[in-house]
Amino acid sequence: MTHPETRIAVVVSGFNPEVTGGLLRGALVELQEGGAPVAEGDVIDAPGAFELPLLAQALARIGRYDGVVCLGCVIKGDTAHFEFISLGASIGLMQAGLATETPITFGVLTTYDDDQAIVRSRDDAANKGREAAAACLGAIATLRRIRAAA
Repeated sequence: MTHPETRIAVVVSGFNPEVTGGLLRGALVELQEGGAPVAEGDVIDAPGAFELPLLAQALARIGRYDGVVCLGCVIKGDTAHFEFISLGASIGLMQAGLATETPITFGVLTTYDDDQAIVRSRDDAANKGREAAAACLGAIATLRRIRAAA
């Protein structure tokens, strides 16, 4: 069970909204079930996946949130854009978490086609938004144990 004052922000990319909406629903259900319901004002819109690291880092630095769940979807096209955005988002989110010592989790789908994205954003146990939210809650709990033992 999560600490009663656990507060999570969820940042959602505006690209591929049919997919990111599914990821968001999954994340919110997981956080609710995990004892950390998210207030409407704690769901933050991002223009795209590339902007997720900056927004997540800013949210982590204000000290209001115990963790940040980042959701997005990048689908491969005919150019290298997919690789640059995917790599930038993943490394940026990792760096933001390390810099702020705040769990910032990666719920960004990086798929080769629309069908793969849809499968991973359905309202079921395989929803990657749920997985990112569960990872955030787990990291928060582990960090609390580490810090309490210090």
